[in-house]
Amino acid sequence: MPRFLNWLFALGPNNAVALRIVKGGSVRGRHLLIRSVYLGVLMVLVFFSLLGPSSGTLKDLAQRGASAFTLMSFGQVVAICLLTPVFMAGAIAQESNPKTWEILLTTPLSSAQIILGNLFGRLFFVVALLLSTFPLFIMTQIFGGVRGASVIASLQVSFLVALVMGSIAIALSVFRNAGKRSIFTFYVVVVIYLAATTALDRVARAPIAVGMDASWTTVWTPMNPFLTLESVLLTNRYRPRDFTSDNVGALRQLWFGDPLRAQTYLACIVAFALTTFAALRVRLIGSRVESANQWWTRFVRNVNSKNQRVPRHVWRNPIAWWEVNLRLSTPAARLMRWGYLACGCLLMLVLLGAHRAGAFNAPVLRVILVAVVISEVVIAVLLAAGASATAVSREREDGSLDLLLTTPIQPGEYLSGKLRGLITVLWPLIAVPSITLLLAAAYVLSNGMRAGGVTTMELVGTSKLDVPIVLPISTVVFPFVLTAFASFVVMTGLSWSIKSKGVIASTIGAIGVVVAVAATIGICGAAAGKDIAVLGPAIQSFSPMNLVFAAVMPADSITASLENASLLTSSFIFGAMASVALYVGVTIGMHAAMKRSFMMTVRRLSGLK
Repeated sequence: MPRFLNWLFALGPNNAVALRIVKGGSVRGRHLLIRSVYLGVLMVLVFFSLLGPSSGTLKDLAQRGASAFTLMSFGQVVAICLLTPVFMAGAIAQESNPKTWEILLTTPLSSAQIILGNLFGRLFFVVALLLSTFPLFIMTQIFGGVRGASVIASLQVSFLVALVMGSIAIALSVFRNAGKRSIFTFYVVVVIYLAATTALDRVARAPIAVGMDASWTTVWTPMNPFLTLESVLLTNRYRPRDFTSDNVGALRQLWFGDPLRAQTYLACIVAFALTTFAALRVRLIGSRVESANQWWTRFVRNVNSKNQRVPRHVWRNPIAWWEVNLRLSTPAARLMRWGYLACGCLLMLVLLGAHRAGAFNAPVLRVILVAVVISEVVIAVLLAAGASATAVSREREDGSLDLLLTTPIQPGEYLSGKLRGLITVLWPLIAVPSITLLLAAAYVLSNGMRAGGVTTMELVGTSKLDVPIVLPISTVVFPFVLTAFASFVVMTGLSWSIKSKGVIASTIGAIGVVVAVAATIGICGAAAGKDIAVLGPAIQSFSPMNLVFAAVMPADSITASLENASLLTSSFIFGAMASVALYVGVTIGMHAAMKRSFMMTVRRLSGLK
């Protein structure tokens, strides 16, 4: 075989690193279970999408098949955004270990082979997920209304998302200080990026003609996979621009006229740049440059006049103190939490100031507010699930759990300490969406700081009502609902962390359960709360995300209840009290069950890493 082909195959199909990852992971039952559950969830989505009253005509069946395909396509992109960081976490968690890298660097493998082997090996499992859904996508064509090009386009968008996220993971893995917590950075960046581009796209959309609901694609379309997928599948309301009669440049015609192809080029460029950077930097890990003590630690140490560390006061529950002051309270972590809180408050103040100055009207502010608060809630929930899912399994892996079990600390005290410590650490993240809504409520109550324009005329039922940008009473109960839900999420993560052998397994399980519970409550609550009068706000209060929509977009979320505004306050308060009681009760019940089985579970997994 020619030397060039040998070199090319060594980078891809015959790459030793990729073969090691694929052969080692393909025999694991956990990966088979993930693929099975993933495919089962999509099948359930298709099944429920096809249900409902039908006239029995072929046109009606084709419409239902197209709706099922659209729902499954968007759901697959969401699933890939959630699962790709989990699969790629192995590249960060294992390969960022200095010992692993030093062994690889002593082999005859080149830098490009090491980096591309990790990338292709990890992407194999994501591609396996996509291929497993291909027959299900093809089956939707039986009902009609789905083109073959749409099926390919949907899979292409999902693969591009996986490619970009995988490249980011590989780029992070070449740093010594990159560890398993980088998966949480993934989620934060992904949620903020998707929410920001979606909000900017909604603001920049322009209708095709006066009086039409359809709009042209914007500059943000190729930069967001959901917007690109919308421009491919929902062309009746979001359409690429037609430049057949205009003399425009090739770049503009590509960017606005073919968002899918533009996103493909963009994703390939980003992946190439990140993998090239990783290949150039991977050899630096063999040096000891990064192992030196960071200079900033000299300025954050609490020392006395003799340059000795001042002893710390430990709380009554040492586990809670450990979580707050040691494990999750590094200088970088504190800076990120408080910086995130400050940036969230500053962003809301800037948005309110821009609205008061007339930069945009109330409907646009409402759309931006929903995108901002929902993204903040998603970040808080995902970080709560991730931090709690690693709270025990990480200690099992590094051996510190064995030391803790030799102390007089009892399982109940240990679990309650973990819960208290994690909630204390995460409270700035929980406070950001709450403060954002409270600032919006204060802005509404002050009538836009006497500038007006805080209400819009909405059609509710058969009458028109002045609906404020945000319902003030909903913002008062929101912090309690979100805190109680976060406690339930933390306890769920602790449960998986106790019974899982490693960090990756516990993270996958915890995030999967939290997403399933939140999606079930959210979908059922959204469907019931809109049409049920009086109790609509109470039903929406059982989900923090539904409560956000009820607060900011009440005309669409609690339509039947908005006509009787006199009972809105009572309904929101009753729903908040019921949801807090439910989540607190479930948390206490889980704590009692975990306390009884703690020692047996820990002993069963003793020695496993």
